Amino acid sequence: MLPTFNLKKFFLIAGPCVIENENITFRTAEALCKITQKLRVPLIFKSSYDKANRLSVKSFRGIGIQKGLKILAQVREKFGVPVLTDVHSPEEAVTAAEFIDILQIPALLCRQTDLVLTAAKTGRTVNVKKGQFMAPWDMKNIVEKIESTGNKNIILTERGTTFGYNNLVADMRSIVVMKEFGYPVVFDATHSIQLPGGKGASSGGERKMAPVLAKAAVAAGADGVFFEVHPAPDKAPCDGSTMIALKDLPDILKTLLKIYSL
Repeated sequence: MLPTFNLKKFFLIAGPCVIENENITFRTAEALCKITQKLRVPLIFKSSYDKANRLSVKSFRGIGIQKGLKILAQVREKFGVPVLTDVHSPEEAVTAAEFIDILQIPALLCRQTDLVLTAAKTGRTVNVKKGQFMAPWDMKNIVEKIESTGNKNIILTERGTTFGYNNLVADMRSIVVMKEFGYPVVFDATHSIQLPGGKGASSGGERKMAPVLAKAAVAAGADGVFFEVHPAPDKAPCDGSTMIALKDLPDILKTLLKIYSL
């Protein structure tokens, strides 16, 4: 039986940036389940088996599709939560759909028609991250690609817009615009505060700004938030400077729930 997920109330997408190993993945999933169950927030667990768009060939990418999907399937079975992961090609979309609930189209690939259509044809929910190079109203065209397959299980995610070199800006108008398409809109707080290429061979980030922007996004009407989280972000092999520490998440969520309730 597939896990169920409710997108009609405030929900959370969260997990480590990339699958490092079973231990950290399961520890994080267990902690997230305890936090969200206590606060009654629907959880979608996220982690990537491969970070294919790394800036440097030396960057840690993950453990690969076969091992990664097996771990995600175990999270799904053990904790009873839906799981989400990135896919980077039509072939990956077909394979991943056998194991997970939500196929995520990375921001840099959101205009790749074959990838989007194949993901949609699997029948799985498709989460499309708005490209850093796209206007929010242009996402209507991506929505129409998915709808053309008969699939209307769609989530749209705002994750910041390129603002000069090595910087992003989060435009809260984007949330309002994309909600007009009739589907849930998520704000990716941890990717929106990235500094792309800010460390030369990898991205930097301003972790302290993630909760600030998340509050603004929920106030603007976001249906859910996306946080990459980790037990020890500063020791993470990927995107450590933007991930939220698990211990800080409960207080952040409590504040977001108060704003959402208004």
